[in-house]
Amino acid sequence: MNPNTGLILCQISKDFFKFYKLYINNLSVCLFLLAIIGRLLDCLEIKISKIMATLGVNIDHIANVRQARKTVEPDPVQFAFLAELGGADSITVHLREDRRHIQDRDVFLLKDTIKTKLNLEMAATEEMLEIAKKTLPDYVTLVPEKREEVTTEGGLDLKSNLQYLKNFVGNLKDSNIEVSAFIDPVGEQIHYSKEIGFDFIELHTGKYAELSGSEQYKELQRIIESTHLANDLGLVVNAGHGLNFNNVKKIASIDNINELNIGHSIVARALAIGLEKSVREMKSLLTSI
Repeated sequence: MNPNTGLILCQISKDFFKFYKLYINNLSVCLFLLAIIGRLLDCLEIKISKIMATLGVNIDHIANVRQARKTVEPDPVQFAFLAELGGADSITVHLREDRRHIQDRDVFLLKDTIKTKLNLEMAATEEMLEIAKKTLPDYVTLVPEKREEVTTEGGLDLKSNLQYLKNFVGNLKDSNIEVSAFIDPVGEQIHYSKEIGFDFIELHTGKYAELSGSEQYKELQRIIESTHLANDLGLVVNAGHGLNFNNVKKIASIDNINELNIGHSIVARALAIGLEKSVREMKSLLTSI
């Protein structure tokens, strides 16, 4: 036997033991890092599953000021640009039958100039259908409309206009326009929305905005339940009407709310601080959920 064999085996044993310790230590480090990565992935999954609502800015009230004097300013098309600078994800306009604020030229110019999406609110009339098919907005939201109302007072009654709306919505979709129904948070209306063929619904939040205390809480629960029902049916859910800087966060916190359409509150605040900053402040409320 080589007299150095024992020394060699001893050295090999020491080296092996060092390697083993290094392996065990590194394995512990690896397992620890894997645990951290797993936790980060869990957090990321939670963050992804909670997709924040986007902000649609309604600029009708800019046009209201212009039409009060029947002049050319302020131009809502220019203010749409400021809203986008502030973080607006889409621009909403309601082209009414009586043209009390937004005019036809506004709709066509907005379609050509804005960088986000155009949501055209309108009544389900043949005149508006023709305009929508010429303009090709990103999507149309059908709303009820009365000449005597100051603003939209409630959601569509889909049941009483079922066949007409099926044909109307189908006509819009033939032009590759996605279509939304502005409805009250009522299960029956949501089921009819699906039956008619709407891609989206916009839940009317006006009652929630008017109420307070326990009654507002009940209405909030109704909106939450309606959102879940619509999602289960495969409908994308937007919401709007009466939302402001004080009441928006509870609605924005609802899981799977896609977009909130807000106009009057943003424009009112913009009178004091400017439109871009007003939009930024509203957007920050949505993104801080």
